[in-house]
Amino acid sequence: MKICFVPIDNRPVCYNLAKDICAIDEDIELFIPPKEMLGGLTEYADTEGLYNWLKGLPEVDCMILSLDTLAYGGLIPSRRITDSLDEIRTRMERIKPILRGKKVLAFSSIMRISNNNCNEEEKEYWKDWGKKIFEFSYNSCKYKKPQETDIPREILMDYMETRKRNFTINAMYYDWQREGIFNTLVFSKDDCAQFGFNVSEAVMLENWGAITKTGADEIPLTLLARALEKDIIIYPKFIEPEYTDRVSNYEDISIEHSVISQLWLGGFKLANVESDADVVLVINNFKEKQGELVMGWDTEPYKWGFSVPSKPFAVADVRFANGSDNALVETLFSKELPQYGYAGWNTSANTLGSLLAGVKVKWNASKYNDKAFKKLQVIRYLDDWAYQANIRGQIESPCDIKNRMIPYENRVLNKLFDETERFAMEIQYTYPWNRKFEIEVHIAE
Repeated sequence: MKICFVPIDNRPVCYNLAKDICAIDEDIELFIPPKEMLGGLTEYADTEGLYNWLKGLPEVDCMILSLDTLAYGGLIPSRRITDSLDEIRTRMERIKPILRGKKVLAFSSIMRISNNNCNEEEKEYWKDWGKKIFEFSYNSCKYKKPQETDIPREILMDYMETRKRNFTINAMYYDWQREGIFNTLVFSKDDCAQFGFNVSEAVMLENWGAITKTGADEIPLTLLARALEKDIIIYPKFIEPEYTDRVSNYEDISIEHSVISQLWLGGFKLANVESDADVVLVINNFKEKQGELVMGWDTEPYKWGFSVPSKPFAVADVRFANGSDNALVETLFSKELPQYGYAGWNTSANTLGSLLAGVKVKWNASKYNDKAFKKLQVIRYLDDWAYQANIRGQIESPCDIKNRMIPYENRVLNKLFDETERFAMEIQYTYPWNRKFEIEVHIAE
């Protein structure tokens, strides 16, 4: 199967992860732009280069597109870029003929509203007015009328014009879908609260008949799963079945709703009982509130005896955001690692969508590559567990973490590989965006 895949940006979880998942099935031929053509934290994607890259593609079976990359240069640039509505519309209109007649699965973001005074991923003025803009948005929507604010008029006008521009582009995409340009079109709700301009825009799109989805980074991977039109039956098994109505950090729906939404969008069938499933999806959900180790947000960790499912299983570790539940991982290592994968990175939606993509590729693989699957698992355990849940909290800024990681490497490699394979692998770590929020795990052989 030939798949064109345009990621959100060049982060490992957006770029490398797609390649690593597809490598599990050697029958998948992935066409993905060169990494240097994509955007980063401060660099925008080369939209002209991407247009020419798309024009030069051979015939493919489907196209999975992050429209923010093509329109704005990436997810972060979609909130920063100063290009006019006409410039962006013209940029996308020339891509439209390339898509016509193809199987296209695409997504575009509903511009988020970050609740902090940090401009790392926002416009410059967010460092002074971010929280005030969030409050203005939240209260204006909650009380259904604009609220009083001391945000400077020029800043508020710029912000509202940027929102209007992006929403107009999303409305254009919806019109394209009605023309038949997209087989599937998803509008992502990134970092949601209960109220806000982004929530109101999502409701408007939903009222038109559009699909909205809580999450962002994982959506291209969920669409990858959807593109593989082969049956697989999943049974969701919550470790805390009495608490499935709880809402994850950075999301606006219950964890149960998040799971069902990911399964639906990924094209999975749902089993009512474990015995009917092909694969059991074990969800390590939280009780009262999702924790986050780096932020110091505590929650009750996993502490019950883990019952290995009777069917092959995968584990979505969402008890903590941005990292694994150490207690659960220790239990898995003492018993049995899931045959269909583990994930515990970023938000619940990020974890679920990426994990399920790997599950579907492995289950339906025409030419299964076990070594590629194990490599994917090494990266997830070393990133989500070793780094995010442990090492990240021990360091102040990006630094050489190799010696700290070695004990975790030994445990992971000993569990997944025999001695000959283990000693042939060399693992290194870098900070692709020069911040400690994410690392890139390099595995050389």
